[in-house]
Amino acid sequence: MSMLHRVEHWGDTHHPAWTDALRIVLGIILVLKGISFISDTAYLTRLVGGLHFGLFPVILVHYVAFAHLMGGFLIAVGCLTRLMVLFQLPILVGALFFVNIRQGFSPMNSELWLSIIVLLLLLLFLVIGSGRFSMDEYVKQHER
Repeated sequence: MSMLHRVEHWGDTHHPAWTDALRIVLGIILVLKGISFISDTAYLTRLVGGLHFGLFPVILVHYVAFAHLMGGFLIAVGCLTRLMVLFQLPILVGALFFVNIRQGFSPMNSELWLSIIVLLLLLLFLVIGSGRFSMDEYVKQHER
């Protein structure tokens, strides 16, 4: 059994029920962040606009909004959770190190703390998976 399968098996067998509520809250936060990006694309374009790569900021803006909306929804319902977390990780790492560094590391920077908390939760769900109360578990139980 490879290391990846062992981590996945451990995560599936050591998953308390309260973490499912945490997964749902994480998904809702990501969906709301995606909605805020869509409603204020000028803000997101300003955030990535300093990169000066031409078409790259436009593609990045659309990727971030789509990944937060769809990924957040699928994380909330527990469908393909580990895969959706992998799609979210580059966004959060970029937000943490490229966006929040410009604003400074201060206790008053709420975006920094939100990014740190969401990144830690994403890493947690990358390991433990979607849990008992999820679409993944429902599909596993009913595929026979």
